[in-house]
Amino acid sequence: MSKEEIEFIGKQVKDMYGTHIGKVIGTITDIDGSVQTVGVDCGSEGLKQIAFEQLVIQGQFVIFIPRWRLDAQRLLREKGLTMRRIRALMDIVSENDDMKEDAELIREKYKMKLLTLDETERQIKEKLEKRLVELDTQLKSIRMLRFDAKLQNKSNEISDAKYDLVKTHTVEIIEHIEHEKAEIANIQRRINDLSVESGEHVENPKQDVHSAAISYLGKVESPSPSQPTTPVPTGVGVGASIPTATTPKPVAIGADGDEEPQDSDWLRRISS
Repeated sequence: MSKEEIEFIGKQVKDMYGTHIGKVIGTITDIDGSVQTVGVDCGSEGLKQIAFEQLVIQGQFVIFIPRWRLDAQRLLREKGLTMRRIRALMDIVSENDDMKEDAELIREKYKMKLLTLDETERQIKEKLEKRLVELDTQLKSIRMLRFDAKLQNKSNEISDAKYDLVKTHTVEIIEHIEHEKAEIANIQRRINDLSVESGEHVENPKQDVHSAAISYLGKVESPSPSQPTTPVPTGVGVGASIPTATTPKPVAIGADGDEEPQDSDWLRRISS
């Protein structure tokens, strides 16, 4: 166990927004000595075991980082890197046709990664929405308490000094909640931005992430003069067009049971 990990013990714990949570009274370690969880005495709520990665020492306090924030930051990093890799893949193939075969070898890796991230993104969005509901409920409760204190003051049940004390504490809590809500809104915006193609908002939030990434995966080859074309929908590659054949192309059934088009266009297959 490092010196920093030992220094957790005995410190007061606050969340990122300044709300007091409790005091660290000990840690649970793995067989190799690394800290797994930190025990925090939360008063009437009892002892809570908090993951070590959710706590950071800052001066005389230990700061608690919400799980939703860690998960969202991890998603932003992983999805951002995946999209940069896809753009790099497109650049490599557009610059050198000979690299298409090599690119085929890793296309499934990125397709599966995007599918996994899409599901993770859905779960995180649900957590963020749930947290916003919780915060709104807290706000209503706090405002009710403050208003009731005002009524008590007006009816001479409590002094002006007592009312001012209630108002000071409730205003502080409200500021913490509004701060957290603002950060959640910022995280939601950044997650949504990952689904934006060329700065344009994707109108269907349930659209498969691969559709948003088609232009990164490559450009569709120009059709022959005998093939009529139709305009490409927004987000399918800049300046590209889709060939429309008069008769359906033959298909083959792949090992996974899905149809595979008999098409030499590699970029069509990689974006499918």
